[in-house]
Amino acid sequence: MGEEINDNLITTGSGTASDSSIEGNGDEVDGGVKYYTLEDIRVHNMSNDTWLIIHNKVYDITGFLEEHPGGEEVLLEQAGADATESFEDVGHSTDAREMLQQYFIGELHMDDRKKEKPKEVQDTNSGESSSSWTMWLIPAVAAAVVGVMYRFYVFEHKSS
Repeated sequence: MGEEINDNLITTGSGTASDSSIEGNGDEVDGGVKYYTLEDIRVHNMSNDTWLIIHNKVYDITGFLEEHPGGEEVLLEQAGADATESFEDVGHSTDAREMLQQYFIGELHMDDRKKEKPKEVQDTNSGESSSSWTMWLIPAVAAAVVGVMYRFYVFEHKSS
């Protein structure tokens, strides 16, 4: 009986690719890069097991928590999630970006990647074109007002 139970456990454990990725193995594709789903990454949010997503790449930063200059708390707040925005907002140095590579373990699965970048580019382009006329109009109006005030001031002093 003990052998049958072990056989069943082995068959159940090697079921589908999603079963193995739940254990944190990820799916390996061409080139040896492992792809992890958001569900795989979310479970790695503890101080003894910390993963982050930055620019669709997955990093196991558990060994770096105590070394982080900003403290481990800021990393643990983002643990198991996408930390790209926070990482970029801080403005990390080139050295920090290079150091990040040693903690690389894989990439975010294609199905879980955000597809909002083209929209952001369009929004910023439309914002720039609508505000470009204000870049010359406001200084022109200010110059006209200053000119009128100067004329008024000069003519008033000549009359007195």
